[in-house]
Amino acid sequence: MFPCKFFVSRFLTRDYRARLPSRVVELVVRNSCHCMTCIATSSLSFGETSEKIFLSGDNYKVWKELILLHLGCLDLDYALRKEEPPVPTTASTPAEIALYERWERSNRISLMLIKSRIRASIPGSIPDKEKVKDYMQAIDEQFASLDKSLTSTLMAQLSSMKYTGTKAVREHIMQMRDIAAQLKSLDIEITDSFLVQLILNSLPSQFGPFKITYNTQKEKWSVNELLSMCVQEEGRLNFEKGEGSNEAHIVTNTNKQGHKGKKQEE
Repeated sequence: MFPCKFFVSRFLTRDYRARLPSRVVELVVRNSCHCMTCIATSSLSFGETSEKIFLSGDNYKVWKELILLHLGCLDLDYALRKEEPPVPTTASTPAEIALYERWERSNRISLMLIKSRIRASIPGSIPDKEKVKDYMQAIDEQFASLDKSLTSTLMAQLSSMKYTGTKAVREHIMQMRDIAAQLKSLDIEITDSFLVQLILNSLPSQFGPFKITYNTQKEKWSVNELLSMCVQEEGRLNFEKGEGSNEAHIVTNTNKQGHKGKKQEE
């Protein structure tokens, strides 16, 4: 397997090697992978950020992407891509033996690596398999139902959210946008215009005139534009509420003073 152009042009320079972790250089020297970019990527994914890629139940999609990236970079994903070749016999050719040994090594090391990146509380619920492709399929099936359950929960939460005024309207909208982003990661696309309507429906009656203004306009707002407009409307409502409180306070003081004057006259 020939090294890639990146390896030839960059790794051979001494200053570039000096900027890499020693374990990365060691992997390249041992020829574990032909691509320097892949080695660096996998090293960073499973070194400095290793705590972020343990399968814990709610990070399955990200975990799987990183696992496949890592195995691909280290050229260990062969058993995931190819079926098991025939077991060598005395009549097998050197090429057939080499092919099987490649598959067996990929299968064995991939299984060990994947299992080492699963939280201790999870493996018991995943049927053990001898082939890494079957094991990954078992994990897929295990978490497919969890994805459906999470999708249902998020959809119900998003459609029933109401702005109560206990927090800023900005925080409320950003929370709804975050839920929409989570649904997108579960392959449920929430369009910008639909999310805008959900946000408007979640606003209380005090925002009634604001909603009418939006509905009478021809142009549609993006979520960011709606957020900005809602923050301005919230400020206006708070200002009017403060003005109303000041007027009520003045009227109350005036009534008290008038009543006190009458008593003095008596």
